[in-house]
Amino acid sequence: MKIALLGYGKMGKEIEKISLERGHSISIIVDKDDSISKLKNSDVAINFSTPDSAVNNIKLSLDSSVPVVSGTTGWLEYYNDIMEYSKKSNTSFMYSSNYSLGVNLFFELNKKLSNLLGKHKKYNIKIEEIHHKQKLDKPSGTAITLADEIILKSKYSEWSFDNDNNNAIHMVSKRENNIPGTHTVKYNSEIDSLEIKHTAHSRKGFALGAVIAAEWILNKKGVFNMSDVIKDSNFKF
Repeated sequence: MKIALLGYGKMGKEIEKISLERGHSISIIVDKDDSISKLKNSDVAINFSTPDSAVNNIKLSLDSSVPVVSGTTGWLEYYNDIMEYSKKSNTSFMYSSNYSLGVNLFFELNKKLSNLLGKHKKYNIKIEEIHHKQKLDKPSGTAITLADEIILKSKYSEWSFDNDNNNAIHMVSKRENNIPGTHTVKYNSEIDSLEIKHTAHSRKGFALGAVIAAEWILNKKGVFNMSDVIKDSNFKF
């Protein structure tokens, strides 16, 4: 499989390494200062560019009839536009806030726990995410995904950094040195506390999941997310 890399930061370099290990080749690398009008000789594109480059990179891939897997966060106000753009171009598109297989299992666990406890008003819910200082957006896309799933099944209508907003899940974002990504969902009451947590030890899990997603999306049509991959019983990782 010939992979176009859109964005060549730390994640892009890790994706390149894993792609080669899995027998693929890199057809082109498009970094932030490059100006490319069309992707050539590419079977699929993986986008981990900066938030301000994400929309243009995704459109570049779709305009080239190259399916694209995107992991960049911080641009989601344009998600519905990109979804329609993908459908019009008849080219497949996948976005996930996190491509780690472990995190996507964590998402499923979060859904289950929120379904069981979300309506119990005695529990107050808090989400804490910790990342490296180079991460540009707050909160992380993963934290927003966790919150959105809880909101569907709880007393809360939104998330907020304001701890005094009783209608919102309390969101906490921290930026520290050398933290690939840690997410914790906490349920607290006067009686007890429950929490679920995912800790990434390196970027490798994110990169591996993105390459697996690219392998999965090849020759498919539509708009997808990572849950489609992990729930596909016919697809072997």
